[in-house]
Amino acid sequence: MYRDVVASLATRHGKRVALGPPLRRHLGLRLRVPDVDTDALGTFTGEVARPGPARQVVVAKARLGMDATGCPVGVASEGSFGPHPSAPWCGLQVEHVALVDDRLGLVVLETVTTVASNHGDLLTDGTDRGELLAFARRTGLPGHALTVVPAVPAPDAPLAPVKGIVRVATLLAAVAAAGAASRDGRARVAADLRAHHHPGRMAVIAEAGRRLARRLATPCPGCDAPGFGLVASHPGLPCSGCGTPTELVAERVHGCGLCAYRRTERVRPGADPGLCPHCNP
Repeated sequence: MYRDVVASLATRHGKRVALGPPLRRHLGLRLRVPDVDTDALGTFTGEVARPGPARQVVVAKARLGMDATGCPVGVASEGSFGPHPSAPWCGLQVEHVALVDDRLGLVVLETVTTVASNHGDLLTDGTDRGELLAFARRTGLPGHALTVVPAVPAPDAPLAPVKGIVRVATLLAAVAAAGAASRDGRARVAADLRAHHHPGRMAVIAEAGRRLARRLATPCPGCDAPGFGLVASHPGLPCSGCGTPTELVAERVHGCGLCAYRRTERVRPGADPGLCPHCNP
């Protein structure tokens, strides 16, 4: 269904290198990148707030590219970073990739979740250069870029974030300027989370693209539409020792984006007693 179809890919950050190969290899789908301002749907450095949840924004982003090109099929990705819900000292990275097909009235979305390798920031006034350079090395400079913003921006004279920093000299100058523009004299230094400056993120986007391609290559058993796959999961996997329900997934529901066909699969075997709230409270 997608062989030699041209789909728009809304991106300003080079995601074609991650999404193009799996979509072409598994589906024969070609991507066209229009000149659209995806930053209008939110920026990691906060100057533009994301207008809704990532799962909604990724579809809006795909439609942004479709509107610009006139393509009836569009692709986009959207990422989120934050503290891990069960291990708040770790960062969590979530990448959504969506395909919107107005020929069929179909929206298919796949998600990859992983521990973020270099999510976090450093507040500094620039005087401890060793601390600053150690943070830059941990983040992955120069392979991973950095961003710098004032820690407490002055509302009457905001300073635009400095992004894509890959040189130490540029980093030091940006920290000095941001500190001077901050009401507390400090700068906030963080990993640049845009995909073209974040090789680790680009690899996760590629994995999400592979999952999307494989899903689109899977027809629905009920209506033969593309995109049959996981639509829901239910916790409560019983402990293999005592039978107490746990937080682990007990059932996975696979479904179609066009018809009502659903198939439920129970997870086997039971949960390890070490993860049971009764056996290991």
